[in-house]
Amino acid sequence: MAESGNSPKNSTNGMPNWLRGPVLWVVLTGILAGAAAVLHMSGPAYSVHALTVTGLALAALAFLAWTLGASGADDPAARMLRSAADDAPDGLLIVAGDGSFVYTNPAFHRLFHMAAAAGSGGQVESLDAIGRALGGDEAVTAFQRLKSNAETGVGGRAEFSVASGTGAPGTVEWRRLTVSPVAGGGALWRAEDITASREVDSVRREEETSLADFLDLLPVGFFSADGKGRILFANLILAGWLGVRPEEMVSRGLDEFIAGDDPGPGTTPEGGGAAEVTFRRRDAGTFKAWVVQSYAEDGGDGPAYSRSVVLPAADWQHQAGGSTDNGDSRPEIRLHWLFDEAPVGIVLLDLQGNIAECNRAFLKLVGLHPEVLIGQPFAERVAKEDRGEISAALSKVVMGTVRAAHMEVRMPSAGGRQLVTSLYASRLENALGELSGLAIHFIDTTEHKNLEVQFAQSQKMQAIGQLAGGVAHDFNNLLTAMIGFSDLLLTRHGPDDPSFADIQQIKQNANRATNLVRQLLAFSRQQTLAPVRLDITEAINELNSLLGRLIGEKIELNLEHGKDLMPVKADRGQFDQVIINLVVNARDAMPGGGQITIRTSPFGLDAPMQRGHDLMPAGNYVLIEVADTGVGIRKENMEKIFEPFFSTKGVGSGTGLGLSTVYGIVHQSRGFVFVDSAPGEGTTFSVYLPEYTEDAETEAAAAPPPAPEMAPEGDLTGTGTVLLVEDEDAVRMFGARALRNKGYNVLEAENGEGALDVINGTDENIDLIISDVVMPGMDGHTLVRLVRHELPDVKVILMSGYAEDVFRDEIDRDPTIQFLAKPFSLRGLASKVKEVMAGEGRRGFGLGIFRTYQEYVPFLLYISRD
Repeated sequence: MAESGNSPKNSTNGMPNWLRGPVLWVVLTGILAGAAAVLHMSGPAYSVHALTVTGLALAALAFLAWTLGASGADDPAARMLRSAADDAPDGLLIVAGDGSFVYTNPAFHRLFHMAAAAGSGGQVESLDAIGRALGGDEAVTAFQRLKSNAETGVGGRAEFSVASGTGAPGTVEWRRLTVSPVAGGGALWRAEDITASREVDSVRREEETSLADFLDLLPVGFFSADGKGRILFANLILAGWLGVRPEEMVSRGLDEFIAGDDPGPGTTPEGGGAAEVTFRRRDAGTFKAWVVQSYAEDGGDGPAYSRSVVLPAADWQHQAGGSTDNGDSRPEIRLHWLFDEAPVGIVLLDLQGNIAECNRAFLKLVGLHPEVLIGQPFAERVAKEDRGEISAALSKVVMGTVRAAHMEVRMPSAGGRQLVTSLYASRLENALGELSGLAIHFIDTTEHKNLEVQFAQSQKMQAIGQLAGGVAHDFNNLLTAMIGFSDLLLTRHGPDDPSFADIQQIKQNANRATNLVRQLLAFSRQQTLAPVRLDITEAINELNSLLGRLIGEKIELNLEHGKDLMPVKADRGQFDQVIINLVVNARDAMPGGGQITIRTSPFGLDAPMQRGHDLMPAGNYVLIEVADTGVGIRKENMEKIFEPFFSTKGVGSGTGLGLSTVYGIVHQSRGFVFVDSAPGEGTTFSVYLPEYTEDAETEAAAAPPPAPEMAPEGDLTGTGTVLLVEDEDAVRMFGARALRNKGYNVLEAENGEGALDVINGTDENIDLIISDVVMPGMDGHTLVRLVRHELPDVKVILMSGYAEDVFRDEIDRDPTIQFLAKPFSLRGLASKVKEVMAGEGRRGFGLGIFRTYQEYVPFLLYISRD
């Protein structure tokens, strides 16, 4: 079987030579990719064809990657194309005519990790193993049919459920497998993870079923007809009154169910409103009913379709045997259930926009009593960011510009929940046709919307986080070289040298860039944290004077501390940065002065709460609110406020990383952060941190983090042989020179394979291995495991531009492994090496170039300035 990510062996496998040449697949990939782009731009009607062509382009790309590997291509373009197939998010598998695997990318093994045999290193070894991992006989049968089709040269597609193997017991995931035959008896298999889309489809189907049930079982008749009077839909109630089945009414003319001498309700807007109509039943009997209609315009001379409610006249209901208490047959008594018992929320507004009446479904929806709502402005029940839009829409209905309005609004509910509802607003008119108010219907779409938003948001933030983490890693390599070579220059140019000040400027600006990289790592949740038991009140009080200097004299800072606050567990330096960033953001929103309030309070949740994109689990939290009286945030900016590099400030006024840093730090601390704002009404950021209720740890509350890897001033020279493994030439060159200057014998290697060659080719006793973690080919952890077989006592320092937490599992398995975060200075490297060589190595801490926490806080002031 071909290794994932490695070039397959050059074997014929029955495939013609002309198919193994990369030129064919380069041309085919380009043609298919271009065709997919044209179809995508041609509009929604071509979307299915575009997706099919895109899949074929991916298939061609996979074969291109295989042919390049099989032909031993080593030019840059070949490597990039092969890398594109290896990094594709969909799983790709090429199977030869004899059933052996020719090529698999990492995504394929990841999607079918549950099919990997024990001891295989997570590698799927056969199609039969995949079949055994599927859930249920039906899925297995479908897979075998797909496999048989592939063996006979027939393509196909199927969706299967598989046991997760990583989540809670019983967790099921879904995969879509597409197989395409190729010449020579082989086949290309493409795997996609469709778990999230299946969940969204399931919720959508349930809601559509519920909505259809609402219409069918409404206690009134309902039908819709097109502009020519043909019935498009009729519910069960109306069909029962007419003595027919609903499907018998579809496509038939409305006049077939109207008594011959009755003009009917009309099919034009001028004939709309309410009209009394005589309906004819199948048994030739008749009954009178009121028909209330509304229309959807088609932009031409007539309506596209009508929506009609049928209300039987009271005397017909009475004749049918129904009667009200005390024999009262007034229509308003007869129809009370149309309002009170409706399965959707209904609110009636007066002409001032106040709530005049609401039904039981709406009260249940918002979780409030009628006396809290009746007579109150309806706008207060809508989220602040939606009030402007809803007011504009309702004004158009009141003025008669449109007959009705439909929009999606967010509404606060009891218990701090936020609802998402579909709102339908229409006019209420009296007997003279004059406007008397508005009727608003609500359908709760919270669960459906949350699923869609969570899926889209998680995909977006994960992609941005991965990008930010990768950029930060690469920048940390560059900054390590810049800071390191500056240190080397400073050893030769003292304070009296004319170049000394210039070199210091280079190093200081590199140090400032280090903090920007740290903010990227904070957003991607890949920075090293040192959490301690933290008293929120004490921590904020200690920041009081520092914050006062930050905001200036024109802005008033108020602290409102809650009582009986429990401690939290958080990194002290990162907590300070969260508060500083939020206060600086509030300051910038009030250029003419104003007031900033930092408010703390306990917050408990008895049940999980959905807010925004996040689902907060039940539990006890400490709530920290930072509120300002500034200009507020526009609705279109609210969704992007936590994204890196997004800023509403002018060019040169900010990096756009302040709030994204807050987002990353809070979420890495298992907390949540939300924003409430509207233009002209100020902004409130709410940070929820889980309470820490365990016994106090050995460190004092709010104690500063342990000192980083920087050793005290002193002799940093040493002896011994060090193997330095680093794929970045500049970093390796600096590290080797720095350690040689300190007296060490340094051996160099540019990757894991090269390190093994150096070890096998030298007679020297290697005392310490310093290796980068992420390298092409063999990574640092794999290198250490192999070396330990031959050199069990060798000391190890792993270094990376990512944080230690990213590699926590690997490091915890071997407590003798030390970690050094990039960027590091000459002194940081030399002191870490001396500590480890002396057997006193400590786990690295994330302050990097700063020697103490006290040096770190003033630097926050520096980078937070205008």
